Amino acid sequence: MTDSTDTAPPPAEEGLEREPTPSDSLRTFGAMVQALREHAGFSRAEFGEMVRFSKHTVASVELGRRMPDISFVERADEALGNTGALRRAAAFLTRGEAGLAVWFRRWARLERVAVSLSTYECRLVPGLLQSEGYARALFENRLPLLTDEQIEAQITARLERQKMLRDRPDVPFGFIVEEYVFRRTLDDPEMTRDLLDCVLDHTARRNVTLQIVPLNVGLHSCTDGPLRLLETPERRRVAYSEGQENGRLISDAKEVSLLQQRYDTLRSQALTPKESRTLLERLRGEL
Repeated sequence: MTDSTDTAPPPAEEGLEREPTPSDSLRTFGAMVQALREHAGFSRAEFGEMVRFSKHTVASVELGRRMPDISFVERADEALGNTGALRRAAAFLTRGEAGLAVWFRRWARLERVAVSLSTYECRLVPGLLQSEGYARALFENRLPLLTDEQIEAQITARLERQKMLRDRPDVPFGFIVEEYVFRRTLDDPEMTRDLLDCVLDHTARRNVTLQIVPLNVGLHSCTDGPLRLLETPERRRVAYSEGQENGRLISDAKEVSLLQQRYDTLRSQALTPKESRTLLERLRGEL
């Protein structure tokens, strides 16, 4: 007898970590464990006793919700025929969406399928427009300090997200950024030149527009902070707001409508895309 529909929340168990976002490899490995278990005729409870983990942990592994400990893999492979298949498959397991903050992952998934994206930023150059050197400097100065491996994972994830600008030419990407973000003095002038070159390169695409809010605009409709908006394939609008160590996905129609009004109002106050590029080119020439 099998119990593949058992989806009770698993308790914490030593040796296994709950994955905030299952990767394809975890799902595939889990499906493989489940198929072999069911073929052998074991329930999750029976199989759990054999591998010395609870049935809830077995369920979590089979559903791709947990990274299996090596002891789980070894015992499971032995219990299911000792073919070595699970041991070999485990070597290819990867965690889901490395390099993305937990609170950002839902938004990142929506980004991949959105039919339009709009971003307002007042703190730093938006991630989709950053140069590798600028992104590296941001991650190297983050607190608490990141390990070298974490920094590389963050940079890889950021550069991977940027491919959307190139690979989805039929999707409009709009950016509104405060002028002082580009005027911020960086430690290395060469880094600033590379950053401006990178932004100019990204925004040269027909589907990408950048509007800069000049210093003389003063107070405006988006002074409450950064803002992102997107439209899903179902024509539903969603917003995202991010702060210190947190982010909020906003789906309430009234709130999203208000944020869209603020964004549209600011867009009318910002420089045109052509004027914005001219300003960036002038800043680049001054270096």
